[in-house]
Amino acid sequence: MNNPNPPNIILPNILPDILENSLENFFDPFSRKGLNKVAKLIIESKLVAKLRFNYPVPLWVQENIRMQLAEQYTLPANFSITWRIATHQILPQVQAIAGIKNMIVVGSGKGGVGKSSVAVNLALALSQLGLKVGLLDADIYGPTQPRMLGISGRAEISEQKKILPIEKFGLKTMSIGYLIDSDVPAIWRGPMVSSALQQLLFETIWGELDYLILDLPPGTGDTQLTMAQKFPLSGAIIVTTPQDVAVSAAEKGLNMFKKVGVPILGVVENMSYHVCSACQHPDYLFGQQGGKKMAERAEVPLLAELPYDSSIGQDLDAGYPTVVKNPQSPFSLLYQELALKLTAELACQPIHLRAGIPITAIHTSHEKKGEKHEHSIG
Repeated sequence: MNNPNPPNIILPNILPDILENSLENFFDPFSRKGLNKVAKLIIESKLVAKLRFNYPVPLWVQENIRMQLAEQYTLPANFSITWRIATHQILPQVQAIAGIKNMIVVGSGKGGVGKSSVAVNLALALSQLGLKVGLLDADIYGPTQPRMLGISGRAEISEQKKILPIEKFGLKTMSIGYLIDSDVPAIWRGPMVSSALQQLLFETIWGELDYLILDLPPGTGDTQLTMAQKFPLSGAIIVTTPQDVAVSAAEKGLNMFKKVGVPILGVVENMSYHVCSACQHPDYLFGQQGGKKMAERAEVPLLAELPYDSSIGQDLDAGYPTVVKNPQSPFSLLYQELALKLTAELACQPIHLRAGIPITAIHTSHEKKGEKHEHSIG
């Protein structure tokens, strides 16, 4: 839409009323919602204003939005588009962790759907966006992240008896696999598993993180309930494969998080199809659109439909995930899109408060002692 006589909106008493109220008419490509859901207009002076996103919006999106706004309005002389990672709401009864802005759980209703491979490649894709990211392997009985990341060492214990995470590929990681021998089974009952899991989260020195990704074991038992009720979760994504049996189990996990008040950020359908190496024709090995239909029933976004490829598993077995081994591959680009959709969806969630209770124990990782860290094109 072109306005031949765009209004001059540089005055602070006019700019908020006209531009901010019209943000809902401009759409964010990753959340598919109005800009007012993912960004905030900040007026600093008569000639200075910025549109600040709550997720790492790419430069091409920033420039596209700037052009769209300029077609409708005379922008201030110093108008910039920036982003920063906000801290989102958690359940009021849980303990916040200073330094961790957002904690996102990756869950599924059953094993074998590739949830752990989704969790590690997603965490790496987030890190490639320039974010500070951690990964917690929450599967006490069958930890897989050490193998997928090629980590064989033991975690060190600080003088304060805290656990130091092991860093690899830019991620801060923690797993029970760093504390016990790989061939020793954890023959523990439910309360011991829940206690160990809480120790891994709350007694690890994570430092400053924009996102902590939790790789949840399959099911809806003690471990899952402990995390949902006692961990400061910002949201959850559910991984499934297309076939009905996997979708049915995944929906149980989705509904569990809903019942305890954890926002469902979306569904990821893994192993959606296989691309024939000879003719490039997609084969739907496990059926079609199971994840899409589940997302529609739950009224949440379908964040990704990821292909099946033997090289993905081979890279993980070698401890070199595809997203870092070949970051420009079609598979890696799908994960980069997933990371943006996920962060954009979380950006639509309320910030800082749940039921009117401020989350005071959480510190922003980029704003200490008045220091600001924002990303701008303008």
